[in-house]
Order: sequence, then structure tokens, then C-alpha cells
Amino acid sequence: MRYIKHLLFLLTAITLTSCNFTENIYINEDGSGKFSIEMDGSQLMSMMPEDSLKTQKAMDSTYSFKQILEEKRDSISKLPKEQQERLKKLENFNIRTVMNPEKKEFMFSMNTDFKTVSDLQDAMSTMSTVQGASKAGKDMMPGGGFGDNNSELKYFYDGKKFTRKATVLKKDILEVEEDSMKQAMNMFYESSTYTVKYHFPKKVKKVSVESAMYSEDRKTITIEFPFSDYMKEPEKLNFEVEFEK
Repeated sequence: MRYIKHLLFLLTAITLTSCNFTENIYINEDGSGKFSIEMDGSQLMSMMPEDSLKTQKAMDSTYSFKQILEEKRDSISKLPKEQQERLKKLENFNIRTVMNPEKKEFMFSMNTDFKTVSDLQDAMSTMSTVQGASKAGKDMMPGGGFGDNNSELKYFYDGKKFTRKATVLKKDILEVEEDSMKQAMNMFYESSTYTVKYHFPKKVKKVSVESAMYSEDRKTITIEFPFSDYMKEPEKLNFEVEFEK
């Protein structure tokens, strides 16, 4: 499948340069909204040789995980029931990949709608779920595990406050000897950023993170973190938002 090949290219290439990830949440008055993870890999394109860029074709493709699950249903049926149920949760996620060699642009995003923020799953861990299924069933998309930060991410919103809380699942992780790939991934983590940008239906009174930036109407907050924090110390991205009455 062409889009699987494009995703493989993305997951392999990001280890060679830095990228900017943005986690967007839009919350409506009734608590429903939209969620997305976006990756800007334009720096990757800018580093590619001109001869290589000339061989790349511009593309703008959109597809859903539901399509992938349907096409791979035979392989998925051989997986443990628990794994199948986890994969089914991906059905409502859509993926968009935009590549423009001439403008040296590369964008990748995953998005979904939600009825309540408590229904949200961490999109990066969700991607890791697919990669895990690849190892078990040997018939799903391959990937580098770049989104698996060993944590469970939960959101809470009741109109009075909003919280983002990641809990590390494995405290005792054995250190392994670093090979060239792990070293490359660590370099990628250190040079990349992870930005959260949340849009609320109410004005924000305060945020527990001092570096938070506010929009003019105080309904949008933006916080930038090192991607290494997201991957290695996800609890550093925990914070609480209070709203004006």
C-alpha cells in the first residue's frame, strides 16, 4: 500500500533530524471537541539533496485507520483478543500526510473527534500500539516506536479546570547497551520539540506551568517542551488549567 510506504519513510527518516510535534485539543461548550497530533518534518526535507528531492512526488493523502484495519483483518484476527480490542480503538483516527518537495515541506498528522476528553487516547502511544501489532502479527505497518514513552495519558475537564496527567507505567527499565540506532534516536529527542496547544470555550485564569503562553482572548494556551521530556520523563508535561468564573 502506498500510504504504508510513506509512513515507513517518515518513521525511518525522523531519526536523522529534528522535528516539531504539536498536540492540539479543541474543546466545545458541551465538552466535546477535536484532537490532533501534528508533526512538522520540513527540516528533514530541507536537508535532503536536491537530486533526491527531484525524484520525490508531491502528495497530499488522507486515510483512516479503519481502512488499514479492514485491509489487514485476516492478520489481525490471529492476534490475541486484547490486542485486537486495542487496535479497534484506532478506528476513529484519521491520518494525513503532505509532502511538497519543491517547497521542502513535510507534514504528518493524526486526528479524531471526541465526545469527552476522558475518552481521548494518547495519539503517540496509539501509534505505538500499531507498531506493537506489527511485531505480533508481522503484517501491520512497521515503525520505530518513537511514540512509546511508557506512560498512560489522561485528560480531565469539568468546566472549572482541565488537567493533563501522564503516569509512567514501568518504573524499572533495564539499561541496554546503546547501538547506533538508539544514539540516533536520542539525538532526535534532544533536538526536537513537543508543543501542546489547547483551545477552550472559557477564559483561562491560570496554568500551573510558568512558561505557558496565552492568546489575546485567553482561551488558548501554548506550552513548548523538549521532546526528550515527552519521551523520557512524560510526567514533566503534567499540568492543570483553571478557568475564570
